[in-house]
Amino acid sequence: MAEKVTIATVARHARVSRQTVSNVLNAPHIVREETRLRVQEAITALGYRANQAARQMRTGRSRLIAVRIEPTRDGINGSVLDRFLHGLTETAETAGYRTMLYTATDDQREIATYDDLLSSYELDGFVLTGTDHGDPRTAWLAASGVPFVTFGRPWDDPESHSWVDVDGAAGTAAATDHLLAAGHRRIGFIGWPVGSGVGDDRRAGWRRSLVAAGVDPTGLDRQTVDGIAEGERAARDLLAGAAPTALVCASDSLALGALQSVRADAPAVPVIGFDDTPVAAAIGLTSVSQPLGEAAARCVDLLTAVLDGTQRTPDHVLLQPSLVLRHTA
Repeated sequence: MAEKVTIATVARHARVSRQTVSNVLNAPHIVREETRLRVQEAITALGYRANQAARQMRTGRSRLIAVRIEPTRDGINGSVLDRFLHGLTETAETAGYRTMLYTATDDQREIATYDDLLSSYELDGFVLTGTDHGDPRTAWLAASGVPFVTFGRPWDDPESHSWVDVDGAAGTAAATDHLLAAGHRRIGFIGWPVGSGVGDDRRAGWRRSLVAAGVDPTGLDRQTVDGIAEGERAARDLLAGAAPTALVCASDSLALGALQSVRADAPAVPVIGFDDTPVAAAIGLTSVSQPLGEAAARCVDLLTAVLDGTQRTPDHVLLQPSLVLRHTA
């Protein structure tokens, strides 16, 4: 009969203490990367499987975190969250956590789902996406004492809880600066209605760059809900009125719609999107790319710090996007 593989077996194989192996399994963030990798290689080579029930009794943790799957939209910008979820699942697994996915059609149903999940499972915490002004989800979790972090800022109070976000204003500013450098002055913006935290942030970067260049942005933007058809209508209206020579959009969906209108009415007008989706890459659309893998990893880092008690005050991480240039701009 094969010898049972234990923590002690792994420790001998990796030439570390049993406590170090336990730390790699339960709190990998406190272990040096070189040591952690050596222990993980030993775990893989020996086929070690931790006793999850025993671990939960010992630590009081289920090692289970939950995150919502967003409703399917147009199949373009929905892929952004898919990449984030993939990165989150991989990073959480490396840290010794499993990810539970759930669905909800709006904030109130999501809060009801929190209650159901916490009643049915020993969840350690949540990673929330898509924050907005007056977000009732974070208020409910905070009042209930449930650990969480958000991918997205708490727009009303940035110090209220731990979060990771991407600087959308920096992304649209980079896109606008690129067009200004190419000689454009009347650069239009197609974004979401005022009041959206993310949408307002992306509009602010475009506006800031134009004002810094001495360009009055008045009348050069249009607001609409996200979607290809909506982007096409907004671009057609903007081209007929303010007659911009280039367009920056708050999403690739809006940019794809704008591109359809531009090709029909003003083929020389370049268009830049946001999120660098697979569709943008396929059609050669210049777009702003978010570091989604890094965002997911930092969310896991912050949540495990909250769970381990090493994060005494809320922490936040603001990541920088990058402009991916293609032939449309």
